[in-house]
Parts: sequence; C-alpha cells; structure tokens
Amino acid sequence: MTIRFAQAIPVSIPYEIGGPKPTFAGIPRKMEILFIRIETDDGLVGWGEAFGLSVWPATKQAFEHLIAPLMIGKDETDIPTIMNQLQRQLHILGRTGPVTYALSGLDIALWDLKGKREKKSLSELIGGMPHQSFACYASLMRYGTIDLVKKNTEDALTKGFKAIKLHEVGVDKVHAAREVMGLDLPLMIDVNCPWSLQETREIIDQLQPYQLYWLEEPIWPPEDFKNLAKIKSEGKMAIAAGENNLSLKHFEQMLESDAVNYIQPSVTKIGGISEMLKIISLGKSFNIPVMPHSPYFGPGLLATLHLATLLPEKPLIEYSFATLENNPLGASVLVRNGEIMVPTGPGLGYDPDETMIRAMTIQ
Repeated sequence: MTIRFAQAIPVSIPYEIGGPKPTFAGIPRKMEILFIRIETDDGLVGWGEAFGLSVWPATKQAFEHLIAPLMIGKDETDIPTIMNQLQRQLHILGRTGPVTYALSGLDIALWDLKGKREKKSLSELIGGMPHQSFACYASLMRYGTIDLVKKNTEDALTKGFKAIKLHEVGVDKVHAAREVMGLDLPLMIDVNCPWSLQETREIIDQLQPYQLYWLEEPIWPPEDFKNLAKIKSEGKMAIAAGENNLSLKHFEQMLESDAVNYIQPSVTKIGGISEMLKIISLGKSFNIPVMPHSPYFGPGLLATLHLATLLPEKPLIEYSFATLENNPLGASVLVRNGEIMVPTGPGLGYDPDETMIRAMTIQ
C-alpha cells in the first residue's frame, strides 16, 4: 500500500495542574499535543505524536515541509527503509530538535498502521509480555512553594498514585513531600540539568535523608556523561537521565561511561518506536533498567505503554499530574488508582476522536 496523505495537527487541551501554569517567554504554557496523521490509499489511518510543548510550531513545519513531501507515494509497510532513508536525507538539518521530533511522530504512526494492517496490537508486533497494566508515578509540575508541593503530593496519593516525582530544585520542597508521603513510597526528583559537578555533590549530601528513588538529570550540560559518571560512581544516590539524549549513539556513550542507574528515552523525541526498540535492547545488554520519559497525553503515551511490555523490570510509567477537561484519546490515557491499562486493540490500540481534534486544533 502507499501513503497518500501526511499531516501534523496541533491541538490545545484545557487543563489544570493544581497551581500556577508554567510560562515560556512570559506566556502561560498550554497542554499542546502535536498529532501526526498518516493515511494510505486504501483509507487506513495511523496516528503518532511528535514532541510538542513550546517547540511544536517548528516541529509542525519540519514535518509538513520536509518529511511529508518525501512520504507521499511510499510503501508504509517498510518502516526500517523509510526511517533509514529519511534520517540520512535529513541529517544535515539536525540530528535532534524539530526534525527528529517530527520523525519520531512519523515512526509511531507507521507502527500504528502496521498493527492495524496485521490486526495486531503494538505489543504483539514487538513481542512484548502480556502485561495488562502498569503502575504510574505522579510526575508533579514545578510549583515553587512548599504549600503547593504538599497539596499536590497529598492529592496524588489520594488519587491512588504510590510513587511521586517532583520537578523542584529546593531541598525544602523534597522535605515537604516526604512529610506528606513518608519514607516508604518511592520519591524521585527531576531537576532538569541545573548544576555543576560540585553543586550536585553538595545537593546530594543534603538530599541523603530523604532516600530518593532516583535523582534525574542533575548535571549541566546533559551530555556531560563524564561528570554524571563521577556522581553515579560515588554511590550516594541512583541517577537517571536520557530524555535529552540525541540518538542511539548517545545512549551507547552514556552506558559505556557507566553514567546512570536508569535510562530514560523519550519516544516522541528520540526517533519513535524503532529507535526505542534499539535503546531497550541496548539497556538489556548493559543490564541497566529503562524508565521511559513519557509526560504525554497523546499517542506517545500509548506507544510508551506498549514498549514497556518488553521490559523485564515492569517499569514505573511517568504520568503528568494534571487534570484535562477533555482528551481526544479518552479513557485510554486515564489512570485509575495509580494504574494505567495497555490498550489491546490493533496498532496503538485506540484512535483519537477526530471530531474532538478538529474542535481543539490550533489555527
């Protein structure tokens, strides 16, 4: 079969996060998802998701002006050839950023098509174990105040989450979360690459009493695997990283440096399902668990769930702690009592509501 239509569709979903909305360039951020829609000449439709947030306009342009024209008329069933050719054709424009994010969304949509064509779920296609559900951790937003950290930690526990991740940088906020949840449940902190080697060492000493499950991306810049490895080798705290890695090669370098206890590839950023499968295999070869980066409410979350069925450690699934007014993927992306189900339908297992997408499309 051949591809006759390829489109990137940005949608904006009303949401609340239990505190002030984060801003970018002074503008409050919205819950934006960049859907990728691929249609074949026999009417089959595949859905993907490209990394969005504030970069979605550039990602949309990369998809529609660089990638979509190269896809029309191609046989959608030969995913390895398509992705290899596109990566080689487009590498001069960047091996990360909007081009790779757009390729990620395309790859997810192609796998969705493959599952629908073969009438198999993605987990069946890739040989995953038949997990029915995964425990999620509530990935809290950065609130900046002790009171909001306490409030949202308590809210997450009330909703059935049994693990919490903060995005704060202050030790006092970690203390506040532990006051609410105690020491028995897993608590992680993602600080988004703010510190030098020495600053990280000093903070880790202050964090020791709170028994963190992992510390995520402490070192700037994120590709400084040498200093990240120094922190990991000191053995005071488990280290997680990888959402900002540029490629499979980057993960090889990270693991060869013995820099982390957990790797965190992001399916909407790293090249899609095809690259995630390679990274999962790489993690197994180094005996390093994969904890996917997945703060999504679109096809990227569904793809992550299917990929997680390959992982022997049955990972915790990252789930953004936000309340959405509506979502085109409906119940398929909802957590119940801290657990999320793996969809069982063909491909990703659940198609978005196109009427809702049209109503939410950013013009």
